[in-house]
Amino acid sequence: MTENQNIEWKESWKDEYLKWICGFANAQGGKLIIGKSDNGRTIGIENSKKLLEDIPNKIQSQLGIICDVNLIEENSNEIIEIVVKPYDNAISYQGKYHYRSGSTKQELKGKALNDFLLKKSGKTWDDVIENRATLDDIDPNAIEAFIKAAVISKRMPFIESETNTEVVLDNLLLRENGLIKRSAIVLFGKNPCKFYINAFVKIGRFGKTDDDLIFQEVVEGNAFQIADKTLEILDKKFLISPISYDGLHRIEKWEYPYKAVRETIINAIVHRDYFGAPVQISVYDDKIMIWNEGKLPEGFSIEDLKKKHTSRPYNPTIASVFFKGGLIEAWGRGTINIISECLKAGLPEPSFESEFGGISVKLFKPYTEKYLTEKGLNKRQIKAVIYCKENDFITNGIYQTISETSERTATRDLEFLTEIGLFEKVGEKKGTKYKLIRV
Repeated sequence: MTENQNIEWKESWKDEYLKWICGFANAQGGKLIIGKSDNGRTIGIENSKKLLEDIPNKIQSQLGIICDVNLIEENSNEIIEIVVKPYDNAISYQGKYHYRSGSTKQELKGKALNDFLLKKSGKTWDDVIENRATLDDIDPNAIEAFIKAAVISKRMPFIESETNTEVVLDNLLLRENGLIKRSAIVLFGKNPCKFYINAFVKIGRFGKTDDDLIFQEVVEGNAFQIADKTLEILDKKFLISPISYDGLHRIEKWEYPYKAVRETIINAIVHRDYFGAPVQISVYDDKIMIWNEGKLPEGFSIEDLKKKHTSRPYNPTIASVFFKGGLIEAWGRGTINIISECLKAGLPEPSFESEFGGISVKLFKPYTEKYLTEKGLNKRQIKAVIYCKENDFITNGIYQTISETSERTATRDLEFLTEIGLFEKVGEKKGTKYKLIRV
């Protein structure tokens, strides 16, 4: 047996170890064993009978909880085992809150303490009353726009003729005892930044490096406005729209799949930590990155985002209103849809990462030089892929010409590109062509 998140060893009893018991009670529970050294060697204790009386009394009087305190004989030595169960309510020791994480004890402060107390109270950040807000801070135009969207989505058709803002907020569970919740301000506030200074989205266009910021924009408003404005600004100022023609009709497409970009932005707005930094969108030559402060639900990993998973939003009240407004589903398929849309468009699979205290999603352009280099292609092979992307296919002869290489080298390179799944071989012998696989 070794020390872990549920076990702590101490050589002798000290009253300060009540902090460890407090930490176990606030986490998943555990055992504090008195009479063992740090390496797990049993050394025993003195005054065991007195400790059996004193420790339970101190735990109850100073922490307000009850623990099993057992005297155990091990290797001819007596040790005391204190079994701490997890508590639903927050436990404090001398006015401070401690938490067991891994094999260490932490004193909770600031935002970590706020999140902990919310969790223990059964609430989330967006479900808390905003005492500074009144109905005057709610934008009636935003309420009206939501009603139209909710009716169109058929998720709240009964509010079609509702004109009373208070009734709408009550139906959406955005008030409590007549008081407005934080979620109401984020969703329908006239100026959410007045209450939560970082409730905006920042967009930056970067050059070759992260310190080469070319220009930037800040998008403010309520959550619905931010979603719409961000997509509009990205389209008009930050992304290049490839143009094609269907007869005389001009067709403009998004540089990245619109549905994937939209889903990623909405996810960032719904799941972000509104006490943290603003949502940040970084646009590069070869990729776009959307980052929001926050963390994955407990028990979730990055890999879980790539498959069907339960929907556990960081801000469930905000997510519920987005669902009723028809902007999202409630099945945990958003990240799967992002991947699917990118692959359908011939783009590499997007990247999901936990970094800088938040979650980032990166969408990559199809087969850029940087992407192909990272895949292990040499300069000849990269040139062939780019040629094929622009000209639909390539042959061995064309490969020799554009790469200035021999037939043998061209054959070897084309076979390699086929083996790794970038090229598809079509035809035989002299009629053989190689096409780029886009799905």
